Amino acid sequence: MSDNAQHRAPSMLDAVIPVISLVLMLIASVTLYGADSSYGPNQIALLLAAGIAAIIGIRNGMRWKQIEDGIISGIAVSLGAMLILLAVGSLIAAWILAGTVPTLIYYGLILLHPAIFYPATCLICAIVGSSIGSSWTVAGTLGIAFIGVATALGLSPAVTAGAIISGAYFGDKISPLSDTTNLAPAVAGSELFSHIRHMLWTTLPSLLLAMILFGIVGIFSHSESDLAIGGEITATLDQQFRLGWYLLLPLVLVIWLAARKFPAFPTIMIGALVGVVFAVIFQPDQVVALANNAELSRGTALLSGAWTALANGYVADTGNAAVDELLSRGGMVSMLNTVWLILCALTFGAVLEVTGILATLLEAVLKLVRGTGSLIVTTILTCIGSNVIAADQYMSIVLPGRLYRLEFERRGLAPVNLSRALEDGATITSPLVPWNTCGAFMAGTLGVPTLTYLPFCFFNLINPLLAMIYALAGFRVTRINGDAEVRDASRVAS
Repeated sequence: MSDNAQHRAPSMLDAVIPVISLVLMLIASVTLYGADSSYGPNQIALLLAAGIAAIIGIRNGMRWKQIEDGIISGIAVSLGAMLILLAVGSLIAAWILAGTVPTLIYYGLILLHPAIFYPATCLICAIVGSSIGSSWTVAGTLGIAFIGVATALGLSPAVTAGAIISGAYFGDKISPLSDTTNLAPAVAGSELFSHIRHMLWTTLPSLLLAMILFGIVGIFSHSESDLAIGGEITATLDQQFRLGWYLLLPLVLVIWLAARKFPAFPTIMIGALVGVVFAVIFQPDQVVALANNAELSRGTALLSGAWTALANGYVADTGNAAVDELLSRGGMVSMLNTVWLILCALTFGAVLEVTGILATLLEAVLKLVRGTGSLIVTTILTCIGSNVIAADQYMSIVLPGRLYRLEFERRGLAPVNLSRALEDGATITSPLVPWNTCGAFMAGTLGVPTLTYLPFCFFNLINPLLAMIYALAGFRVTRINGDAEVRDASRVAS
């Protein structure tokens, strides 16, 4: 039998076996290992589930070479994301060593009162995310600083991570510079700016509700002692680092490059390299201390310290335990476990796709659709399920988009309905799944486990729910009348 030979389509029983197996193994992993489950046990569960799916594919007539090629293709799609993740690890350490992150924390402690910190964090991340179109860049730059400020103020890193992710994904979702914001209308067949305008009906109310919730949490979650703790940390930062507005120039450079649509990986790496140059110029004593080798000449020690930061991260030794814990992080090595998780998750998703299991599951879901409202709700839920199963937001946009596009057309629904549903379901929920590329990235970058920050990603939780309520109520569902798009809310709920 050749590698291109036909094989049988998997049955529904075939399709559910690997999914149920994965769910049971993940439950066992979390039960046995708790918060440490993402440091190996979850990866094993994903690979074992992929093996079960591969066995089903082989039983249905596939060759291992076909499955292996599918795995390689599935992983290759996200190699760029993994390179970005490694680059962010270097950037975090470089910016701490340069004084960029300490300066952001210092100014944040002075300017942001604990009572308004959470909504302010969400709003700032939303504004920056809208301007550059990258939730990952926002989290990897401003996000690490806001986590530092929250820790210094005695506020919750989990709530802060939720505010960062909420704002960053709002910005990512409505920015014409975002890759997912361009991908969704391309898959659905809608026009970019019509797509963005249609999304505003769900995204703006969701952001407003999220900021209200962050404001309520902020009012009831701080005390005056937080300000005293913040004062101690600002004093320590001022003693240990040279601080100043000019140390924010690496941040400005990265935001400018991202706004100019410069590729993400070189943008982040340029930011990291500029960071270590700033460290050598403005924080030479810190760089030499990080090298930790008295036998080296000063020039060699500066090179060694900068290199160490990029690879292994920064280790603070300020004499203040809170500051040391706050700043000791980063380096490419800190992201290796996250890369491991992504590789295993993508392997599982790729095997499901190449064996036809994912298509079988999606087609079964489509058979349950009745009215227009249920079609849109099903699309959103399918995107969420794809994020869980396929572990990649791009796949979770493309596969449901291809599956449901003809059905939307058959029902006379404008393409913007599909493109909005794809973003409401896929883009928004991707950081809420621990083994999804986005969830793994956010957890690795912000230093907060996915399931810990998940309850506080108010925007990401509210937006899909609001979109489904709109669909069932027939509100802002657009129909096609000839070549024109008209709103017909009186018939969409049927």
